[in-house]
Amino acid sequence: MPTLRIAQDDAADELLSRDPLALLIGMLLDQQFPMERAFAGPRLLADRLGVETLSAVQLAECDPEVLQRHFAGPPAVHRYPGSMAGRTQELARALVERYDGRADAVWADVPDGATLLRRLRELPGFGAQKAAIFLALLGKQCGVTPPGWREAAGDYGQEGSRRSVADITDPASLAEVRSTKQAAKQAAKEARAARAGTD
Repeated sequence: MPTLRIAQDDAADELLSRDPLALLIGMLLDQQFPMERAFAGPRLLADRLGVETLSAVQLAECDPEVLQRHFAGPPAVHRYPGSMAGRTQELARALVERYDGRADAVWADVPDGATLLRRLRELPGFGAQKAAIFLALLGKQCGVTPPGWREAAGDYGQEGSRRSVADITDPASLAEVRSTKQAAKQAAKEARAARAGTD
């Protein structure tokens, strides 16, 4: 098993490293929220559920109000605990229905990167960008490297890039990824302003 350093917290990263469902949920939570806190969320959730490993079946069958309370904290698992509790439950239900509740079955035995990207995009809460980033994370840090995985992950699959959570291995790379993201946001903002000025 890989030793991940995404959450920058030993207990959270230990869970991410051995529990594929925790890793998938961390990716789901990585939205409008600091990356390391999103990936620490599964550990918080596991602690509140009183389990060592998250279970898609348990999450799928959990009373939605109880799950929302677990997400609400304090501290909250996400800045939008209600909606993210719902999305997590939708993801768990999809895994139960399609993959016997096993998150790693999503990427086990895939023939190529394109198939894996398609499977990820079919999961609730995983759009094109999130699916590509998670595919890159699997390839770069988890040894899931079906033929064509880098191509399927696009820019996120590039060797040596510092674009996403797929590239975080320590505090320094976290800072680099954060800097790259901020620069991209600033460039997009300036491009919008330039377009608005020509209208």
